[in-house]
Amino acid sequence: MNEKIKEYKYDITRITISAIALILSFINIKIYSIDLSWIAILLCAIPIIYNSILALIYEHDIKADILVSIAIIASIFTGEIFAAGEIAVIMEIGGLLEEITVSTTQLRIEKLIELQPTTATIINKNNEEKINALNLKENNIIKIRPGEIVPADGIIIKGISTIDQSIITGESIPVDKTINDEVYAGTINNQGTLIVKVTKDGKENSLQKLIKMIEDINTDDSKIVRQADKWANYIVVMSLTIAILTYIFTGRITNAVTVLVVFCPCALILATPTAIVAAIGNLSKYGILLKNAEKLESIHTIEHIIFDKTGTITTGIPKVTEEVTLLNDTEEFLKITASLESYSEHPLAKTIVNHYHEKYPDKELYEVDDFNMEISMGISGNINNKPCIVGNEKLFKKHNIKIPIIKDIDKNQILSSTITYTYYDNQFLGILLIQDTPRENVKYTMNNLKSNGYDPILLTGDNENVAKYIASPVGINTVESNCIPETKLNYVEKIQDNGEQVLMVGDGVNDVLTMSKSDVGIAMGDVGSDITISSAGAVFINDEIKFLPYLLHISKKTLKTINRGIAFAMTLNIIAVLFGIIGILTPITGALVHNIGSVIVIIFAALIFKEKPDKFLSNNLERI
Repeated sequence: MNEKIKEYKYDITRITISAIALILSFINIKIYSIDLSWIAILLCAIPIIYNSILALIYEHDIKADILVSIAIIASIFTGEIFAAGEIAVIMEIGGLLEEITVSTTQLRIEKLIELQPTTATIINKNNEEKINALNLKENNIIKIRPGEIVPADGIIIKGISTIDQSIITGESIPVDKTINDEVYAGTINNQGTLIVKVTKDGKENSLQKLIKMIEDINTDDSKIVRQADKWANYIVVMSLTIAILTYIFTGRITNAVTVLVVFCPCALILATPTAIVAAIGNLSKYGILLKNAEKLESIHTIEHIIFDKTGTITTGIPKVTEEVTLLNDTEEFLKITASLESYSEHPLAKTIVNHYHEKYPDKELYEVDDFNMEISMGISGNINNKPCIVGNEKLFKKHNIKIPIIKDIDKNQILSSTITYTYYDNQFLGILLIQDTPRENVKYTMNNLKSNGYDPILLTGDNENVAKYIASPVGINTVESNCIPETKLNYVEKIQDNGEQVLMVGDGVNDVLTMSKSDVGIAMGDVGSDITISSAGAVFINDEIKFLPYLLHISKKTLKTINRGIAFAMTLNIIAVLFGIIGILTPITGALVHNIGSVIVIIFAALIFKEKPDKFLSNNLERI
C-alpha cells in the first residue's frame, strides 16, 4: 500500500506542475520565449506516448492510449502546443481518478495482510518464546492474550473467550469460544487468555488462503470483459477511419484530432472490470468469495438452485429438540444422562452434555464407574453404584429390556429424529429426541428465492421422513431423498441436458462431485478446507445461507450496471464524434468530455461496492 501511495503522490505532483504550466501558458507567460505548455507535454504527454508504444510492440494492444498519442502528436505538428499539453493533462487526471476508484475495492487485501501477526507466543515445555507467526507448524501450542490477533488456525485446549471473526466471516457480533472450538488466523481475541493447538502451518492458515483467493481473482476471465475488449478494438479502427475521413472532407486537422480524442474507448473498456471488481470487493466484505469473475456472470443466468441438507439447510450441529421425562424429574434425568455421555467421544454425546450445561450451567455431573461403549448402540456404566444404560432401541433389545412407547409427540418428528433412551436403576428415566435443526432465517431465504422465480430443490442422503420434516417448514417443495453422490450428479446433468443452468449449494465435502458439475458451486463455511476451495466457484466463509439472495442480487445488478455503462459510453462517444466532426468540440473540450464520461461510468460502476445486504436478510421480500 505504501508503494501505491508513493505512486499516487508522484502522479499528483507531475499533474499539478503540468496544470500550473498550462495556466501560465494560457495567460501568455513564457520563459525565454518558450511556451510553458511544453512542460505538460514533457511530464504528461511523453509518458502516454511511451506507454502506448510499449503496449503496441509487446502486447499488440492498439486500444485507447494509441489514439490519444496520435492526437497529441498531431496537435504538436499543427502548432497546437497548448492543446497537446491540455489533452495530456486531462487524460492523466482521468487516468488517476480511474485508478483510485478501481483500487478502492482492493484495500480489503491490504487490511487482511495487516491482520497477519508478525509474531506468535509458542509454549515449549512450560517456557514461552516469540517466533515468526508464519513459521508456526501443525500441533504447536500457542498462547493468545486478550486483545491479540489469532496468529494461526487452531483448536482451543484451554480457556474461554469471545472472538471477533468479522474480517474472516463478516459476522458483526463476536462469537463465544471455549475448549474444542476452532479459531482462525486474523480474528481477534477479545477477552480471556487462550491456549490453542495449531491445526495448520502458519503459511497455510485461513487468512493466507483468503488473501490468495482475493488476489487470484482475475477480471480478465470474464466473458463480458473479453467482449468489451473486442468491441474496443473495432472502435479504435473506426475512430482512425473517421478521423482520416473528417480531415479529408473538412480539411481541418483539429476536427480530426478531436475525433481521435473523444472516440477513445476508455469508458467502454473500464465499465466492465470496474463493476466486476467492485462487486467482488463488496461480496468479500460480507464473507462471500468468488473464485473468478466468470462465476459472477454465470450466477446471473441461473435457473435452478439445489441445496444439500446437512450443513447447508441445517446447521450441521445436532440439538436436543424434545425431552420426555417419565419420572417427573427432568433435571435428574438429564444429569444422569449427561454424566454417562460425558465419558463418550461420540458426536451426539457432546450434544447431550452441552444441552445439560445450557439448562443448568452451575451444576456438576456425577462420577461414572465401569464405563463401557457398545458401538452403534449406546453406552453403559455405574452412577452412584447403580447401573445406567443410555442408547438406542438396538441396545435395549440386546439386553432384553422393553422400551417405553413415546406419546404426545408428532410422528414425523419421531421418524426424523435420533432417539436416545435413559435407563437407570432398573427403570426408564426419560427419552431424548435429537435432530440437526434448520438454520435460523432459512425460511426467509427460501421465500425470497421463490418470490424471485426460483424453485429451491433439496437433495439429501437422508430418508424421506427426515427430508420432508426439514424441507416442509422452511418452504422447500421439491425434495429428493436417499441420494448418494452419483444420484445428485445425475439430477444436475438431467437439468443441464435441457439447456438450463444449475447452482448447487453444499458443504464442500460430500458434495464435491455435484458442485464441480454444476454451472456454479457454492460451498458453505470453512475457508481453510482445500477441498471446499477447489470444488466451489464461490465460498460462503460466513457459513450463512441467508446471503444467497444477496449474491444473486449483486450478480444481476453488476450485469445491469455494465450494460448501462457500455450504453452510456457508446452514446456519449457517438454524440461527441458528431460534434467533433462539425467543429463544435475542440481537442481541449473533447478531452474534457471524454474524461468526464469515463469518470461517470467508473463511479457508477464503483457504487456497487457500497451496496448492503440488509434488505435481503429479513422476511421483507425483495426483488432480486
